[in-house]
Amino acid sequence: MHSLPLPLRIALAVVVLIAAVYDFRFRRIPNWLNLCGVILGFCLNAFFFQLHGIALACEGLLLALAVYLPFYCLRGMGAGDVKLMAAAGTLVGPGNWFPIFVMTALLGGVAAGVLALLKQRFTETCCNLYFLLHDLVHLRAPHRTNPQLDFRNPGSLRMPHGILIAVGSFSFLLGTFTNRNWVLNLSARLFLGLF
Repeated sequence: MHSLPLPLRIALAVVVLIAAVYDFRFRRIPNWLNLCGVILGFCLNAFFFQLHGIALACEGLLLALAVYLPFYCLRGMGAGDVKLMAAAGTLVGPGNWFPIFVMTALLGGVAAGVLALLKQRFTETCCNLYFLLHDLVHLRAPHRTNPQLDFRNPGSLRMPHGILIAVGSFSFLLGTFTNRNWVLNLSARLFLGLF
């Protein structure tokens, strides 16, 4: 985890904030915004860290794609969400992207549970989670056996993931301004607790 210069923090905040607003209003994240995030990530990292910065930006981009692209391929989220996380990875690098991913995943789990309760579909959501894991263990695409697991299905429960990415990113940024180690420690503990 490397220290982020203020312009990189501001760029991350602006990109994810605009994405959250777009995702809330239009349920999509524009390509121009994600492309601007990637370009800013490479340019600012190159400016502050020279060749090492370009490598960090590239590694952050590739890590985000490696983690998020399978969710898109399994129709669990939209392409805009994948591109937004790739832009965030480019801006902050792999070591800083991982805490953003952990915070976003935690918030996503909580938000999904709350949404399922509010829509009175909690039991159905738990069953869908079982079928999702069952299909993944048997190397099947879950959306083929259960159409509700396809984010494109109008009957499935959906939420704007761009908002969760923004909140996860702001949680990370808040942690870097106060005590950056708590974000990394929380991420490491949660990651190690899974195994």
